[in-house]
Amino acid sequence: MRRFWKSYNLSTVLATLFVISWVIQTWTGWMEFAAEQASHGESAQVWGSSGYVWNWGRTTFENWQSEMLQLFTMVVLTSFLVHRGSAESKDSDEEMQRALERIEDRLNSMDAGPTGATRAPWEPTVRAG
Repeated sequence: MRRFWKSYNLSTVLATLFVISWVIQTWTGWMEFAAEQASHGESAQVWGSSGYVWNWGRTTFENWQSEMLQLFTMVVLTSFLVHRGSAESKDSDEEMQRALERIEDRLNSMDAGPTGATRAPWEPTVRAG
């Protein structure tokens, strides 16, 4: 069990939070549905043509639809569009690569010997004298 928790703790916590929030949504939805049915002088039923299961399914899929559309939109748009400087944009990777290349070029020019040849970092420097 300890190994399972160590390997899958993120998934376990997210699944637990999901189930807890779904149970709370179901319970609060039932309370609202029962109150509405009582205000119309009817008894609240889970099944049947006017049962709670239809209201529950509609609200559940509305929530999932809005969340999935939001996530899908963010994934698709951030893969094609750029917002300079944001972590999701491609430009930050390209700028980082250019900066690393500039740093490497400067380091290589600093390591150049008297003949202009570049030495490997593990090679000792030869000093005259």
